Amino acid sequence: MNDTSLLLPCPHCGAMNRLPGARLGESPKCGRCHEALFEGRPLNLGAGNFDLHAMRSGLPLLVDFWAPWCGPCRTMAPHFEAAASMLEPQARLAKVDTEAEPALGSRYAIRNIPTLLLLHQGREIARQAGAMGSEQIVRWARSQLPK
Repeated sequence: MNDTSLLLPCPHCGAMNRLPGARLGESPKCGRCHEALFEGRPLNLGAGNFDLHAMRSGLPLLVDFWAPWCGPCRTMAPHFEAAASMLEPQARLAKVDTEAEPALGSRYAIRNIPTLLLLHQGREIARQAGAMGSEQIVRWARSQLPK
């Protein structure tokens, strides 16, 4: 990843930013809005911005499909938040509320929640159902990330 340029959507304004892979760890900012491209926390994605991050980004996207009524989802939420600071900038983390965005859950055949789905340029790389702690999330994601 260090030798090539990556396209990264800004989590704030949606602008696409071209960034050399070697500069990922240098706290890059958006060329348009000048906000940080990484903040160490998951993005909340919905139908309006999901494809921008799932299909167009050069980074893998780890998505937590969850629902507000789900006890294990609420238990895992702080662990997923902590995992974001450990996995960025090698991957972007995001959450999708399946109650608010049923079409996205259906699109990826989410049958159980919480479900973690790892995507890279629109392709599913791996999925894992069930609540996990932050270390488990990080270990699982790193074992699945493209080399």
